[in-house]
Amino acid sequence: MNRLYRSTRNRRLTGLIGGISENLGLSSMLLRLIFFISIFATGGTSLLIYFIAALVVPKEPYPGDPYGYDSVTGYK
Repeated sequence: MNRLYRSTRNRRLTGLIGGISENLGLSSMLLRLIFFISIFATGGTSLLIYFIAALVVPKEPYPGDPYGYDSVTGYK
């Protein structure tokens, strides 16, 4: 089971929908369209849930340096 992260590559506002699309393997544009329609269908409740989820879901960790340098410890 994959862990859900906010995407750092596929983002428009917070990266939450991009992270969901990467986790589910769906198109991010399709999910954004569904979310946009759901804002009007739910009277804005989905927008509130979106921002709460953006605060709870962690940002995607950055991949390690391809040359082996660790930015935290400074060692290879």
